Amino acid sequence: MSSALAIMVTAGLTATACGLLGPFMVLRRTVLMADAVSHAVMPGIVLIYVLFHTRAPLPVIIGAAVFAVLCVLGVEALRSSGLVKADAAIALIFPALFSIGVLGINHYASDIHLDLDSTIYGEVAFVPFRTIEVFGVELPQAMLVIGIMALLNAVRFTVFWKPIKVSTFDPGFARTIGIRPQLVSQLLLVAVAVTAVTAFEAVGAILVITLLIVPAATAYLLTDRIWLMITVTVAIGWTSAIAGYQGAAALDASIAGAMGVIATACFTLALVASPNTVWQPALSNAGKAAAAPPALNIEDGTR
Repeated sequence: MSSALAIMVTAGLTATACGLLGPFMVLRRTVLMADAVSHAVMPGIVLIYVLFHTRAPLPVIIGAAVFAVLCVLGVEALRSSGLVKADAAIALIFPALFSIGVLGINHYASDIHLDLDSTIYGEVAFVPFRTIEVFGVELPQAMLVIGIMALLNAVRFTVFWKPIKVSTFDPGFARTIGIRPQLVSQLLLVAVAVTAVTAFEAVGAILVITLLIVPAATAYLLTDRIWLMITVTVAIGWTSAIAGYQGAAALDASIAGAMGVIATACFTLALVASPNTVWQPALSNAGKAAAAPPALNIEDGTR
């Protein structure tokens, strides 16, 4: 497998894993959870070093995943209390965990280079250099790992599609039919945390955060059906991966940065062309307040 193909396929699989989660994060207004997780994992990295004196990728990812899960569960607990909104809960939890991690580094690991960049964040350009043999074929390790994560997310949504959809659009109705919306929300956030931490090491934090948020936000502007929103999200992610790599190769620029620019360009185009863009003068009367897009319908996933 060529280096170019390995990078594009790995980024595309990351887009798939993130694209199955991103639309629900947009609908639930918790899209910044990925950014929160990227900082909240610091105490896990420190704890692994203190206990085992290692910076090996596998134990570090496990430690980071534990604190990523603690972060999302803490955010969900605060949000469910009704005392603070989701964005405020995120802003309260992840700075606290990140601060604990910084203090831990200063106290226990001040004599070594131990930070997020050196221990957990990867770079998509390095994907072809770490390979693993599978049935006699050399495959990029990152591509295999993120491919498994994408498959797990697909299975998860296939099995739990109804509870996730109903609890996202109408938690009250979900309770009346025996679904626990808070538990579903917690499981969804845990899936986001595990996916994000796994993908951080594979392709880098910036690309993961981009693919979790931007394609889903773009798809939200283009369609009012949830299944189509997910499909469009994944398609935009793959487009960003392929076109971004080609652009980066042509300009000799950052691959992850180019992919992010393509994703943002797709969002900009959608913002201009979207039927839900209510600020266009030709579509609204002068002086009238713009109305928000209507809520999605539970039965068929439409607005």
